[in-house]
Amino acid sequence: LIDHVICSTVTQECRTSNVASNAGFPDKIPCHTVTLACISANVAMTNAMGMLSSGYANAVIAGGTELLSDVPIKYSRKARKAMLGMGKAKTPMAKLRIGGEILKNLLPPELPAVAEFTSGEVMGHSGDRLATAFNVTRREQDEFALRSHTLAYTAAKQGKLSDIVPVVLDGKQLVEADNGIRVST
Repeated sequence: LIDHVICSTVTQECRTSNVASNAGFPDKIPCHTVTLACISANVAMTNAMGMLSSGYANAVIAGGTELLSDVPIKYSRKARKAMLGMGKAKTPMAKLRIGGEILKNLLPPELPAVAEFTSGEVMGHSGDRLATAFNVTRREQDEFALRSHTLAYTAAKQGKLSDIVPVVLDGKQLVEADNGIRVST
């Protein structure tokens, strides 16, 4: 029934490098994950639309994931090398020496970049720059966002989003609707 699965991540991390393949679909379904900063979910959906319109697939699941609530923080190469060396240390003195090496190189950690890697801009700065370039006021932005959420809310109430398939999380919780619609903002 499903021909392909495409998921996305804003920031890639080892455990989620192929979140699509790890999502629990049968092994016979091809899956891939895209990572392209804040536009990742849109890229996943666009890829899915391309597969559908080209006839490659009849049914594609596409979506986005986010782990910014638990971002991957890296340590310097020297600290990581010392951490790996801890398992090879045979004596307490060797472990202390390596522990000192770890502490010496632990700070500062390498924080993940949430900026788009080619421009160095975060989404908010890009949005502000483009709004200025195209003379879009803050009021116009807010009105557009409110209209978008209002239309989504109305469409959901009228049953026009019936193509959204309910998903069971952890075998317990049923998610039947998008929780991102905020008509009050």
